[in-house]
Amino acid sequence: MSKVVVLNDNFEANGELALPENFEAINAHNLYLYVKSYLASLRANTARVKNRSAVSGGGKKPKAQKGSGAARWGSKRSPLFVGGGQVFGPTKRNYKQKINKKQKVLALNYALNAQAKRDALFVVDSVKVESGKTKDAMAIVNKVNKRDLLIVVENFDDNTYLAFRNIKNCYVIEKSELNAYLVAAYHSVLIEKAVIDSLI
Repeated sequence: MSKVVVLNDNFEANGELALPENFEAINAHNLYLYVKSYLASLRANTARVKNRSAVSGGGKKPKAQKGSGAARWGSKRSPLFVGGGQVFGPTKRNYKQKINKKQKVLALNYALNAQAKRDALFVVDSVKVESGKTKDAMAIVNKVNKRDLLIVVENFDDNTYLAFRNIKNCYVIEKSELNAYLVAAYHSVLIEKAVIDSLI
């Protein structure tokens, strides 16, 4: 059974919180499918070419149908000619990959459990920087002492956002933004107790 490190108000280790046993039985493939779907949804999908019907011009038949001994030409906008349409080039394409709601939940639970196994999942009652100063936010990050840190809060307040926004390798999100990809992508996760309670 994986354990979450519980921190006190000074962000020092002050106990452990056990994750549910069923987290251990989740298949890693659920996380793979979610990450694949998440990254596919981020694709810009802007690559476009014009086929012969979309290229402008080419209304007049370039030469007579018969008599030249050569092939028939119907339009100068044929892919055979310079300035003609493109054959089989990239066009609008749907990259979306469907994933079930239950699989999303399983993927998130697996990612949280994986972080807990590495002693990189931390829980604290509240993450707030009322002063709004980056110096005070940096003190929290330094106490966790990990390579990078994802912080999950119940709700943002302006001062906390201002304090954390310029810190390198630190990202603060609200509960509604939490997903398996972000949990898996960061080296450690600091999460408010109200959030973790709603997840487990």
